[in-house]
Amino acid sequence: MQQVKIFKSIESEITSLEEEINAWIKETGAKNLHISGNIAPQTQAAPGMGSFSSSDILITILFEAKPKDSGSGEFRDTPP
Repeated sequence: MQQVKIFKSIESEITSLEEEINAWIKETGAKNLHISGNIAPQTQAAPGMGSFSSSDILITILFEAKPKDSGSGEFRDTPP
């Protein structure tokens, strides 16, 4: 059964986001079928300041979930 996992962070914390995603993949052993991401357009922090706030980042992972046990018809929320 295919399932989706969503990760959200901000541009200034991209290293932490990478670490979180890699840890999830390693811990769950997820068989990733597709990974995609999106970054929101930057918005100006304050009028006239000339600086921009961090943009939101959204990463979605489509993965294959494995059955809890053969024959039960139930699926794990995350792979083992």
